[in-house]
Amino acid sequence: MQTKPYSIDRPAPSKNATINIRNLRLRTFIGFNPEETEKKQDVVINIEINYRICDPVLNDEVEKALNYKTIAKKVISHVEEGRFLLLEKLVAEVLGLCSESPQVITSRVTIDKPHALRFADSVSLTLEYRNEESKQLRHLEKAS
Repeated sequence: MQTKPYSIDRPAPSKNATINIRNLRLRTFIGFNPEETEKKQDVVINIEINYRICDPVLNDEVEKALNYKTIAKKVISHVEEGRFLLLEKLVAEVLGLCSESPQVITSRVTIDKPHALRFADSVSLTLEYRNEESKQLRHLEKAS
């Protein structure tokens, strides 16, 4: 017998969930100085994806869930195989990969470039994505 993850005794959870991928450490070509174009450097990636979940996901239907492993594999492949002059370009492209699914409401990507400045641990850049269509859907749900 299949049981529901929520009932009258236990209210339904929010229909939004957040995936966090923390400190994904990769190596890529990043920068435009001669030494940066010849040797891969470390980058540290932090990803936050807020997305809509449905009842089937709450009942363990795997195929309906947003697959964070698939997203991470796309990011790893893109970053490690790519060449980027600017951190902005790298962050924007990773953000695009994290925001492809129509389930995504918002996503945020921060990438650190360790040792980019002499007296700093790292330099980082953050970009965010907001699905405006998702916001409109929530307003329609409240109206009905």
